[in-house]
Amino acid sequence: MRELKYDAVVIGAGAAGMAAALELDEQGFSCALIEREDHLGGILMQCIHNGFGLHEFKEELTGPEFAERFVERVIKSNIAVCLNTTVIKFSSIENSCKEIYCISPSGALKILCRTVILAMGCRERNRGNIRIPGSRPAGVYTAGLAQRLVNIEGYIPGKEVVVIGSGDIGLIMARRMNWVGCNVKAVVEIMPYPSGLMRNVVQCLNDFNIPLYLSSQTTSIFGNDRVEGIEVTPMENGVQLPEKKFRIDCDTVLLSVGLVPENELSKMAGVKLNAGTNGPDVDSTLMTNIDGVFACGNVLHVHDLVDWVCEESRRAGRFAVSWLRGEIPALQIRTKTGSNIRYVNPSQVSPNNENHIYLRSMIIKSGAVIEIRLDNRVIFCKKERHIQPSEMITLKLGQKDFDGIDVTPDSVIEFSVN
Repeated sequence: MRELKYDAVVIGAGAAGMAAALELDEQGFSCALIEREDHLGGILMQCIHNGFGLHEFKEELTGPEFAERFVERVIKSNIAVCLNTTVIKFSSIENSCKEIYCISPSGALKILCRTVILAMGCRERNRGNIRIPGSRPAGVYTAGLAQRLVNIEGYIPGKEVVVIGSGDIGLIMARRMNWVGCNVKAVVEIMPYPSGLMRNVVQCLNDFNIPLYLSSQTTSIFGNDRVEGIEVTPMENGVQLPEKKFRIDCDTVLLSVGLVPENELSKMAGVKLNAGTNGPDVDSTLMTNIDGVFACGNVLHVHDLVDWVCEESRRAGRFAVSWLRGEIPALQIRTKTGSNIRYVNPSQVSPNNENHIYLRSMIIKSGAVIEIRLDNRVIFCKKERHIQPSEMITLKLGQKDFDGIDVTPDSVIEFSVN
């Protein structure tokens, strides 16, 4: 088994991994970037639609164009890129050293490093996660798999299509399937509101007259060898109305029912996970409960935009650099979810530094007020024009927000929206 040594290892070479690795390289630290696929760029390479980069590059790009901006920088850097390489285990040993075991085209690798950044991204939930009854015919795909088949492999999976779930990938694939000549008959969403961004609802459904059934549950999939249709049951106040159920004939079903951070490797290593995000529980420096192990991007929590992934991952890289230099994090206090908040990330904030906060609302509301309390004292208040669960809320908290307030290690900061 070959043994290699680096200051840092970044696992995952999508936008998050590349952004974090570049920060380490630019500060003079040796870094290996490990990717199980045969290319850099991650899922962006199959996202041929535009809409990327408006914040990061101030222009509208396709997924491959966005990724290429980072790929070019990685190729010109001193980063050691390991493609077709799968991490099977990593653990901490004495003196803050980490051991990472990989399978690569050249055989087994053992990599020793001082810090690790987790950037493995997320995966799609499937039919088993939402337990749709019925038979198990061919023609049922996740929306991301269908996207790869159409955009990369050049294969059209069906002709008469129904999308279950209104996540962004599902909305985009409804439009994409329409473009390649399929008849997209409906998008069916169990919640009373769309799960994806409103701009995608408008551009992908409304502009193509594709029906969106809200508060509607898919209660069965029909077909033996191939999908023949689905049964949809409308709901009211969360209760099914079986007398109103109806059938939609189709030969293809695409599932867009949510994303889950890819954290099997994290759990094996002993990383504590956050129940609200299903990603690692991190402090204000994006460090996990394991000293020197950081997390960023969709493996930490699922983002709306790759632009925010890059912004967060650059900070993870900078925090890793600080850790490598022996800089000790300042006082940190625990965060807490209050009314109408699904999760707050990170799980701790520092009153002595600038903090980037990410929230998910549990309600849809115009003119909502975000309130932050420290030990039951309001320290921050902001009015939002409109909030909804599908759109992440971002905030910054700095030293000025804590001026004149006695903060102790036992203090708790609570986030709520009303």
